[in-house]
Amino acid sequence: MPSDAAMPTPECNCLALRQAARHVTQFYDQCLAPAGLRTTQLSILAKLKRLGPLTINALARELVMDRTTLGRTMLPLERDGLISIEDGRLDRRSKELHLTRAGAERLRVAGRLWSEAQMQFEAAFGGERASMLRKELRAVASSELGIAPEAGKKTHGRKSDRATHYRA
Repeated sequence: MPSDAAMPTPECNCLALRQAARHVTQFYDQCLAPAGLRTTQLSILAKLKRLGPLTINALARELVMDRTTLGRTMLPLERDGLISIEDGRLDRRSKELHLTRAGAERLRVAGRLWSEAQMQFEAAFGGERASMLRKELRAVASSELGIAPEAGKKTHGRKSDRATHYRA
């Protein structure tokens, strides 16, 4: 068993970020529940609306999310007809995610709920502090910490740029 000195402390950056992320995610998920979406699902729909069809790899990069987690998160969206997975326009071997009409409508409904959550968060935390927090968190997310994309992820023989396991 590691010594107490090796255990995360209140000064641990990772621990503090993860605790805050869980707390804020629970709040936003609760606010989005009437739309039947979670925060991560809303992010997927919003990125597809903003950027258009994307490959799974491109969307994972945009969301700073690994492909496995993205795959699990998008399955209910596909099942519910909010996104579709289609052959790539430029490379038919790749798969692209598309926002459907139903997905755009759900995004519209969830967008109102998200706006309310934003206002509640800023009322509790402070608008200026929230703005500074977003700026700092974006800097953290884009910082070079010496990790390679998908570091430590095992592909188990799957081709990394294909989504064949999502559609037969």
